Parts: sequence; C-alpha cells; structure tokens
Amino acid sequence: MTGATPAVEVRGLRKVFRGSDATEVRAVDGLDLVCRGGEIVGLLGPNGAGKTTTLRILATILRPTAGTASVAGYDVLTSPDGVRRHLGFVSSSTGVYERLTGRETLEYYGRLHGMEGERLAARVEEVLTLLEMNDFCERVCGRLSAGQRQKVSLARAIVHDPPVLILDEPTANLDVIVARNVLEFVESARDSGRAILLSTHLFSEAERLCDRIVVVHEGKVLASGTLDDHKVATGTTNLEDAFFKMVRG
Repeated sequence: MTGATPAVEVRGLRKVFRGSDATEVRAVDGLDLVCRGGEIVGLLGPNGAGKTTTLRILATILRPTAGTASVAGYDVLTSPDGVRRHLGFVSSSTGVYERLTGRETLEYYGRLHGMEGERLAARVEEVLTLLEMNDFCERVCGRLSAGQRQKVSLARAIVHDPPVLILDEPTANLDVIVARNVLEFVESARDSGRAILLSTHLFSEAERLCDRIVVVHEGKVLASGTLDDHKVATGTTNLEDAFFKMVRG
C-alpha cells in the first residue's frame, strides 16, 4: 500500500483500564498516528507509555475505549476480520505451538488465512528461504532456541503476505546474529512497499530503521518526525539525548 492513503490510521485513540477498586488508568489518551506503505514508523517511549496497548488495539487484541483505528482501510471495531487479513503482528512474547514444527506452523497459519494447495506450499517454501529457516523447520518448536522460535513467529505473521506489519520489540532477547537478520528483513519489507509500525527500546534500531519516529509518553504523542527533526527540535546530536530531553521536559 503506497501513496497518500494511510495503511494505518489512528485518531483520538483512548484506552482506559478499570481496576477492581473502580480506579482508572489511561493507558492511551488521545493518540494520533499515521503510517503509509513503504514507511517504517517507530514508536519510542518508556515502559507504560501506551505503545504496546496501541499496537494491540491495532491488532484487534484489545478494544479501544474511544477514538478510531484502521488498518488497510478496515476499522478495528467494525471490520476486525479485514484487519487481520491485511496484518502481520509479532512481539517478543508471541507464543508458538510447541508440538508443531516450523513448517507445520506456517502451513497452519496459511490455512487460517484461506491459503491452500500449491499456493500455500510455494509461499511456505518462500518464507522458509527468506528467513533462513530450512535448517530447523522440521523440528518441533518446543525444541528450538529463542532466536529460532522468534523466526517462526515472524514467519507465521507474514505467510499470508500482509501489506502491514506491526512489530512490538521483535529483537528483544535475541542474540546479535538473529537480531541482525530480523532487522534486515524489516528493511526489505519496507523496501517492498509494506507499512511497518515498530515499537522498540533500542535507540540504535530506531535510528537505523525508522523513516519517522513517534515519541509516546503517558499515553500521548510528545513529538513526531524524522530523526533530524527531533535532533533539531531538542538541540541534540543523537536520538537518545533527544528522547530524554523530550520525556524529562
């Protein structure tokens, strides 16, 4: 999805969690966000800023309290099936079925998205090669390393070739070699025209990957722009210094 129409659009998004004692926590508080095809938009913020909650709303895992959110033109509330067909969602905590092999996992998720026969078989082989999984794809996921399991999670998220990817700290707890492979895949996905929302705590990842960086704090957007925009606005020379200057006021 390229051009002026956003692949992801969030307007006035709010999410309020209510505790057993009737207290309210505003995890997301009037957040606006846009991501277009061929673009990586990074979400940067401290723990509890509302990043993961926003991404889970976009993935139809959580329902918003107010505001609107859409993926590929499909509203998360009124057309959740359309959102899921056009979206791949990966997080550092995404689980895999331990008794299925990597190949079986891709075949299973492909069928969930309506793929079958030669089309499914060809796409599974394509993804296994793309993510360099052929050496371990016949082993059950319960016997894979953390890095291998994360590759399976990424593979099952893209087996249906979605135009939008949402990645919530996809390299957390990975060794440097696997993390580098994941980052290279993200860059190639952007270059192929996909829209990518990336949440990360790593300034180096954001600097390397992101076309725009959205700084989120206490459920709100503090700033949105390119790396250079943030450095100029804060009078700093790197993203880490710019981030802390924005968050600490």
